[in-house]
Amino acid sequence: MPLVPRPYEAVAAVLGATSAAVRARLGELLAAGVVRRIAAVPNHYRLGYVANGMSVWDVDDSDVDRLGALIGSQPAVSHCYRRPRKAGVWRYNLFAMLHGHTREEVLAQAEQVAALLGPARRAHDVLFSSAILKKTGLRLRQPIA
Repeated sequence: MPLVPRPYEAVAAVLGATSAAVRARLGELLAAGVVRRIAAVPNHYRLGYVANGMSVWDVDDSDVDRLGALIGSQPAVSHCYRRPRKAGVWRYNLFAMLHGHTREEVLAQAEQVAALLGPARRAHDVLFSSAILKKTGLRLRQPIA
């Protein structure tokens, strides 16, 4: 979405539609599950959060959805999701991204997550970012006149 006071109007102008039509269509796409969410994506580095760690957790598969909802609701977690295991290679099935000003801050956040998981946690690790990867979202091109 463009960073303007009325982003739906800006998108509508590119599409030759009304902002009401854009909002209605997005509502349909959300309801159908084609679009899962519309959210701001902050640049953590520019906000001073230079220590970023993906905490990975081994929890029982039958409990991963409930535990993921619990962990994902924590203020320190920017996103949380389930991933499949790879037998003999990768044991973790629950991922939660943590951001801090220092590695120690992120590790303390991971310990808070561990405390919430309690005995449901069988193993965990924190994988720190070693490079900044460029992320881009949906881009709309201007119509050719």
